[in-house]
Amino acid sequence: MKRNYIYPLIIFLLIIIFSLAWCGQQRHVRGILSENQRLWNENRDLRKSLEQSGQVSQQIDDRRETQQRTAANFIERRTYYRRNWQQFITVNAGDYRTGFFGGIRDLSIAVRNQTEYPIDNVVVQVQYMRNNNEVFKTEQYTISNIPEKGTRSVAASNSRKGSKVSIKLLGITSQAMNFCWSAGKPVPAGDPDPFQCVPAAR
Repeated sequence: MKRNYIYPLIIFLLIIIFSLAWCGQQRHVRGILSENQRLWNENRDLRKSLEQSGQVSQQIDDRRETQQRTAANFIERRTYYRRNWQQFITVNAGDYRTGFFGGIRDLSIAVRNQTEYPIDNVVVQVQYMRNNNEVFKTEQYTISNIPEKGTRSVAASNSRKGSKVSIKLLGITSQAMNFCWSAGKPVPAGDPDPFQCVPAAR
């Protein structure tokens, strides 16, 4: 007679145990789903933040460009470019190859002109340097007829030694911009527009 009570009791206990285990598993699953949702929300918020940062950066660039244009309107354009030429005229070396034991090949020198006036000549000094920054040789190149809002390149000679190059601007001439700049020319103190080829009459 006791056995008749024991079996239902055992079955009842097993049902309770399985129910508790199932409930615990469900809580664990719900916890994982909740954590996944939290991570998804964080990623979404991060994407929005990055997009907003990109928009802010673009707005800053647009504002800077607008300020430059506005400044150019208040000052005669050629004068503005002469005073701020380093923002608009740049020179750089293109990709070049170096040998296993040194040497430089396929070097090109590019001048970028972001002004609204053509540039007649740009004189550039190129130093071919060893690993210890010792200058192996120095050459000079003239890049001519750089169009407004344009770029022009010249091929530089190869070097049997050297592992890197150093580029320096020596002179810029633009008759259209009335702009004559030289690295060795002293700037008169107090002159607000010292790089005119032909100074304005006063």
